[in-house]
Amino acid sequence: MPSAAYGGPVSEHQQTPRHVVIAGAGMAGVQTAVALREQGFTGTVTLIGAESHQPYDRPPLSKAVLLGKAEGSAFDIDFADLDIDLRLGLEAVALRPADREIDTTAGPVPYDALVLATGAHPVTLPGAEGVPGVHLLRTLDDALRLAPVLERRKTVVVVGAGWIGAEFATAAREAGCAVTVVEAAERPLGDALPAEVTAFMAGWYAERGAELLTHARVATVRPGAVVLDDGRELAADAVVVGIGARPTTGWLAGSGIALDPDGAVTADDRLRTSLPDVYAVGDCASFPSARYGARLLVHHWDNALQGPRTVAADILGALPEPYDPVPYFWSEQFGRFVQYAGRHADADGTVWRGDPSSEAWSVLWLRGGVPVALLAVGRPRDLAQGRKLIESATPVDPERAADPAVPLKAAVR
Repeated sequence: MPSAAYGGPVSEHQQTPRHVVIAGAGMAGVQTAVALREQGFTGTVTLIGAESHQPYDRPPLSKAVLLGKAEGSAFDIDFADLDIDLRLGLEAVALRPADREIDTTAGPVPYDALVLATGAHPVTLPGAEGVPGVHLLRTLDDALRLAPVLERRKTVVVVGAGWIGAEFATAAREAGCAVTVVEAAERPLGDALPAEVTAFMAGWYAERGAELLTHARVATVRPGAVVLDDGRELAADAVVVGIGARPTTGWLAGSGIALDPDGAVTADDRLRTSLPDVYAVGDCASFPSARYGARLLVHHWDNALQGPRTVAADILGALPEPYDPVPYFWSEQFGRFVQYAGRHADADGTVWRGDPSSEAWSVLWLRGGVPVALLAVGRPRDLAQGRKLIESATPVDPERAADPAVPLKAAVR
């Protein structure tokens, strides 16, 4: 059972809060508000968003919005109909738990229960702040600023060959831009996947006409150029920085709330924080996983979708099951649909399904014969079946699982 430091279990006699304030109007915040109403909460729900735009979904930003195929990606939610008090253009700047208030740029907002859903912000490239032509890609405004760059087929340098760098490079090449991707590590996605997997992904860049430079560190960025630390100079009408994100929790300084070394709020297995009646969900929060024996910080859409249901249930005193999902995400890059489920860090075996030099293949990671993670490239059925095996901890026969013609569900022991 979670420790008393995380608020303890909710008594069936405990009064449901009358006013729930949600700080952050991204996916996690919006879904928390919706989940509260779906689960029967009849009190006041106040949803605070720092941006002035109607709350929107982020995945289309690096695809349809960036390519000018859509002007936005607002959620199809009638906040007024759900009686959700939506306050936009308000940034949370401080939390005062003793007063049960958060301070915003428009003044204090009192709460009975508070949900932290402020997400994450992109890491900037040192020395590049304020240089004309340097862009980040996190918000709708970022995408709208970048769309004309692609429309005019500019020469682009992308710093970082992670998920966002690959997705932007894909869109830029589709638009006809000349693209060079600069990666400090020896391979793309070095922090996310093992070398034997990313070795095949590195070739995807050249296939689509993008140049990938690894072991390449940026020394200086100036208008029109990126200079590497080995002296190479890359022409750049625009520079897009995709080198990671950090939880947006700086505004919580002085509140007494517990943070982990990454700066994420340390929530428990019901997404309660170290402060009474304060929850944290989505990109700004880490949570303990009994499934993987580790605390997880998951910066992906699916986590922001699932976590709010647990938060809403706990606020309503429903004693939800511990929050311990199988992490999942997807990425569309270089003509391929890439999906990943689970966590491969502690695997002791690997099973390949299909030829990784082909258009469709997958990798299954095992621990003691039980699937713990799966990466699927162009094989969505593998992902769907593999995710269920991971969730149920069902052992598989490695030899049968290695045959791509055998459905994974038919490879169980």
